[in-house]
Amino acid sequence: MSNPRQALAVCLLSLAAFTAHAQYQQPPEPLLGVMRVPLIPSPQPNPVGTTLLLVQQAQFPSIERVAEPYLALAGVRIEPRAHTRHDMSSGYGIRTCLEGFTFLDIATRKQTPVVLPEGACPGGASWSPDGRRIAFSNTTDTTVELWVADADNGKAWRIDGIHLNTILGNSFQWLGGRDALLVKEVPVARAPAAEKSRVPSGPDIKDATESSGESSTYEARDTLASPEDERLFQYYATSQLVTVDLRSGKTARVGQAAVIGNMDAAPDGRHVLVDTLRHPYSYVVTWERFARDVGVLDLSSGKTQLIARLPAAESVPVRGVPTGPRGHGWRANEPATLVFVEALDGGDWRNEVPERDRVLMWRAPFAGEPVEIARTAQRYAGLSWFEHGSQALLTQFDANRRWLNVALVDVERPGDRGRVLWDRSLDERYANPGSPLFRSLPNGAGVLHEENGYLFLAGPGATPAGERPFLDRYSLADGRTERLFRSAPDAFERVFGFAGDTTKLLTWHESPLDPPNAYVRTLGDLLTEVAQGEATRASTRMPITGFPDPAPLVRQVKKRLITYKRKDGVDLSFTLYTPPDYEEGTRVPAILYAYPMDYADPSQAGQVRGSEQTFTRLANYRLLLLAGYAIIDNAAFPIVGDPRTAYDSYLEQLVANAEAAVEKAAETGVIDPDRLGVTGHSHGALMAANLLAHTDLFRAGVASSGGYNKTLTPFGFQNERRSFWGAPQAYDQSSAFFHADKINEPILIVHGSDDANPGTEPTQSPRLFQAVRGNGGTARLVMLPFEPHWFSARESNEHFVAEMLAWFDRYVKNAPARDSGNE
Repeated sequence: MSNPRQALAVCLLSLAAFTAHAQYQQPPEPLLGVMRVPLIPSPQPNPVGTTLLLVQQAQFPSIERVAEPYLALAGVRIEPRAHTRHDMSSGYGIRTCLEGFTFLDIATRKQTPVVLPEGACPGGASWSPDGRRIAFSNTTDTTVELWVADADNGKAWRIDGIHLNTILGNSFQWLGGRDALLVKEVPVARAPAAEKSRVPSGPDIKDATESSGESSTYEARDTLASPEDERLFQYYATSQLVTVDLRSGKTARVGQAAVIGNMDAAPDGRHVLVDTLRHPYSYVVTWERFARDVGVLDLSSGKTQLIARLPAAESVPVRGVPTGPRGHGWRANEPATLVFVEALDGGDWRNEVPERDRVLMWRAPFAGEPVEIARTAQRYAGLSWFEHGSQALLTQFDANRRWLNVALVDVERPGDRGRVLWDRSLDERYANPGSPLFRSLPNGAGVLHEENGYLFLAGPGATPAGERPFLDRYSLADGRTERLFRSAPDAFERVFGFAGDTTKLLTWHESPLDPPNAYVRTLGDLLTEVAQGEATRASTRMPITGFPDPAPLVRQVKKRLITYKRKDGVDLSFTLYTPPDYEEGTRVPAILYAYPMDYADPSQAGQVRGSEQTFTRLANYRLLLLAGYAIIDNAAFPIVGDPRTAYDSYLEQLVANAEAAVEKAAETGVIDPDRLGVTGHSHGALMAANLLAHTDLFRAGVASSGGYNKTLTPFGFQNERRSFWGAPQAYDQSSAFFHADKINEPILIVHGSDDANPGTEPTQSPRLFQAVRGNGGTARLVMLPFEPHWFSARESNEHFVAEMLAWFDRYVKNAPARDSGNE
């Protein structure tokens, strides 16, 4: 069935006898009030560092918005009424409206709100390369409009006659250094779409008679299922490219209307890279892997030159790549030069080859043949260009080892592998050198921010005591670094840009008592010590925003970083939160939250993530702090071992992680180990169910949006590379569904009925509920209508918290003492 709501209905029929319809519930105060406080705006600097765009995010959309009818076609969910996308491009949430924009002049701190019409639903904004304007979408009941706003006065206006097509994303972008936009619009003067028939014309058929091969479960979301689906997808995904000249107000349609996936204008503002999807459409994979033509459209002539003709990629190995040309993009420091890559290993990481990819370059007018400029031992992950010259940073990535290699190369010397700058594990957080900062050229192209032979590296600054973000100056000549800034140990402050020149840093500062706000930090010439003898530049700080604390009650919540070891010596940590008015020395009920993560190296598995110096925000399970619970938050739950076999010991390691965390939490004297609950989301929900099945550490659990039967993702899950048929035991022991007869503590199972995340389809939760109930266990199933993987609607989130609070109050906080003889 092409509509997941229909598929889920079939699964839920067997639950009808014991399922009751309920009204949405709300948690009590003060939980409800804290849930509803407005979010603090987020800053988005313009390309020249003179103005911030303060983006006011919406907390939650209404259930009316989330319940908008949609069509599920080729991996996208389409709202016919407004001809727009229902889900976000990740598929994990619902498209929501922003609440508004405000321009802030950094020098004067003057704020200028953008005036929008009543009931506006703006989307994400894009700065013009000169930093004078933003462009953004506005969704109405019937269409998606294109709007522009001036930073100097906040005036906003609609571009009349343009109806954006957002179905396949990337619906507008600025054109080079011009005051102009390139947009994908819904074609004008066409017949209304046909409604999807209520009576099918035939069965749904998937065919593997012509080609077959392993294909990731992650590709099977909402695929096409019938000729009718094809026609509807074709109708809604078809776009016309249009240029919009903001000075003259003129619009011009270029090229032919087609199903356009990616579009990307070259730095010269004349050439446009266009991916055009091609029939026949696949019924096996989503639109990203449909057959397509890659072409370059010349805006001056309206003609398109074919660059590559690619077949459907229906049999790509798990964690592999398609064969043939892929990843076409523009070289940032030339007017119109394409860069793309081809696999040398058949796209399969399991093939032993000396080189996996080759990188090619092709200059306009794209005559002759592309030129090979590099080969990589691991999978190509991008080229980052300097403003001038033929040097670039070449990045390659080994997904199996999670290993990153960055080299300084000269593309005019393709036989020279260049000089390696960084070669490291992504899991080695304490030695992370940071990532290069970029800047925009006047034509909008992004290049490395290089100054007098130095790059600027910003990093999280992970340490055993928590993260302290930093900014370094890195010498390309000899690899030496100078620390320009590091967050103080009693705060969390990160650099997010420059205010004009590189001596003025834009930072976002917060602490446990201070809400996040933007600052300008001016660097001096003298060195100073931040902590433990570390030298950094002296600086002065000036606030440029003054957002108040939206929830003063939450400041009474205290938190501390706790470190400890697993019984096999692996270092672990969690953050312990205590409720308001907590009295030291008293034991209170507690909830453990974790998300298991995979590591090859035990020395990296327990490296501390996050910081206890951030501004405390309460959402989801953390809201239970206001009901008297302590929270054992983000407990480290590593699954350590060779990626090829680590899940052979998944269950053993899961239990060891939980035992170590509970023992350490009890040692603090804060938690009552006899009144302890566990919760998790997605892969963490599977963890929660498995801990209830295989330990007696917890009195009850709450599992949300989980996948409890891993045989339904038979070609791998998380970092498990083997198929079910190659390692059935690993799939068995990981699947809580197969051990539902051992779940002898109460479990609340919550799931969104429209979850499109592969591996956590909504049918997973009803099946686990049936299994627990059928084996005599205590369970409750809550299916939240219309919700995706991450719950979106205000009503759904409030109901989830109310359910969680009632569950833990009944089975944890107010649970009778355990009868040790019945353990």
